Amino acid sequence: MRDLAVTLAVFGLLPLIFWRPYIGILAWSWLGYMNPHKMAWGFSTTMPFALMVALATMAALLISKEEKRIPWTRETILLLILIMWMFMTTVFSLYPWLAWEQWDKVWKIMLMTYLTMMLITDEHRIKCLMFVIALSIGFYGFKGGVFVLTSGGVHSVMGPPRTFIGDRNSIGLALIMTVPLLNYMRMHFDKAFVSGLGKLQYFISPIIVRLALLVGIGLTLVAIVGTHSRGALVGLICMLMFYLLKSRQKFVALISLIPLVFVLYAVMPDHYFQRMETIETWEEDGSASERVRAWNNAIDLANTRFIGGGMRALVHWGGRDSHSIYFGMLGENGWVGLGMFLLLLYFTWRTGSWVIKHTKKHKELYWARDLAAMVQVSLIGYMSAGAFLGLQYFDLFYHLVAIAVMTRVIVTRRLHDMEKAAVPAQPMDAQPHAIDAAGDSRGFNQPPMQWR
Repeated sequence: MRDLAVTLAVFGLLPLIFWRPYIGILAWSWLGYMNPHKMAWGFSTTMPFALMVALATMAALLISKEEKRIPWTRETILLLILIMWMFMTTVFSLYPWLAWEQWDKVWKIMLMTYLTMMLITDEHRIKCLMFVIALSIGFYGFKGGVFVLTSGGVHSVMGPPRTFIGDRNSIGLALIMTVPLLNYMRMHFDKAFVSGLGKLQYFISPIIVRLALLVGIGLTLVAIVGTHSRGALVGLICMLMFYLLKSRQKFVALISLIPLVFVLYAVMPDHYFQRMETIETWEEDGSASERVRAWNNAIDLANTRFIGGGMRALVHWGGRDSHSIYFGMLGENGWVGLGMFLLLLYFTWRTGSWVIKHTKKHKELYWARDLAAMVQVSLIGYMSAGAFLGLQYFDLFYHLVAIAVMTRVIVTRRLHDMEKAAVPAQPMDAQPHAIDAAGDSRGFNQPPMQWR
């Protein structure tokens, strides 16, 4: 039954994609983050749904009359250079059979990132994309939170199998990045947004949806704790601290932390706290020590080969995974690749700061201000929890880059229109007079102005 439901949903979306190409980005995000076909047991688990949607989106884009333009900013140019660098490291990889397998996933993520920037071109589309991403990953937060509360936190929360976020550490990082996105949708799921959904607006109550999102945020926080991931706990603390600084509704933010405190002290078992205590004594913990050895392994590989070992090379070079977005990028793509990755993070952060700075005085642009702030909070979660997890090619990060870029493009356009509308019209007296058929300059026969 699940196979049939997912298949009908995907094939039902294809005609809509040809009607509105940006729906293809929404559908691809839903399939990529929620992975609904992975929760089935039959033929749909191996169906190339994402490929179908991607091909339909590109075909619809070609025949569409919409403007087809990539916003060439510092982020998009740097990302293109990074993609070319990663392709080169793949060509000269130490273990090409592993590198090409990973590259086959990475280039598709990068392609859809650029398609996102070509199609998600206005406020409503950005909000729709945020909503799809937040709910797709948040689904595992809602489900995981209920699982923790009903099971007493004995078992770990896991993500969808055979995906980027299948294990407890990866789903923990993904949920940390999703909490700010859920909060953004809670803040801006209003009548204006609902009115843009067409006939669906008659079946949706913004108040009920906002309350449901608030409950979902609480359950997602519980699910993050329920992963039993120490890296996720570190990332959660960092994200929440910055979240409280950036949120315009700090009281609501503090209320949402109540379920988290309750779960920590009333639900989670003793062995959870014993595991978390090993963060302070990581030298005595085998798992933490293994991470340090993996990081040294990545440094050795980058120092040995200028271009790094290629994607997934660290699995064979010393027999250890990277266990870090930073050391993973370093070992696989060298110091140059790591430098570009860090610069991309910095540029995206600065773009968010620019949007926040230039929208403070414009109430109609608060949607962009809050979006930029929540993107920064999500990046904090990625940078902190990612320090202990090798998800340097996680598509959500690159989607956040695209969202930050398009938000700045839209805000720049809006500010330009506001400035243009604020310029007073030129008085008629200052305009050059037309010449009539008789050759007289109109207005010259008027009586001279009397000075007072």
